[in-house]
Amino acid sequence: MTPTVSGCTTTGCINVSEKILKLTANIISDKLLSLGTCFGKFTQTHKFWLYITALDYLAPYAKYKVWIKPGVEQPFLYANHVLKSGLGRIIENTSQYQGVMVYSMTDIPLGFGVAAKSTQDLRKVDPMAIGVFHQASTGEYVRHEKTLI
Repeated sequence: MTPTVSGCTTTGCINVSEKILKLTANIISDKLLSLGTCFGKFTQTHKFWLYITALDYLAPYAKYKVWIKPGVEQPFLYANHVLKSGLGRIIENTSQYQGVMVYSMTDIPLGFGVAAKSTQDLRKVDPMAIGVFHQASTGEYVRHEKTLI
């Protein structure tokens, strides 16, 4: 694993490898636009707002995961919630309102979400009920290309 350096400023929390950090020593700071991967930022109420750019770093460590069917991937990437009928699999013992990592059926991380119901409750509800609330997805790279840090 590559050693990394992390730091937080008023605009965000950034992670960068030490190798890249050392290479930037030769660049004039006025000419450097950005460096590393932005994980998120702190709001005015001191809560941390996680950005989709942290997805690849966090996906391997996710405890609660949800896999969605191929036909539901594109609507999820366009910021729509996932219905129960669109869920392929869900980790057992996921509680209601638990943060989940959303994957495609081929194990590609697509984004973050919140479980609308617990695993047990999802078995009993109507197929048209919301199963996962959309929080963030890789579709944000396209939708917010100009403002994403």
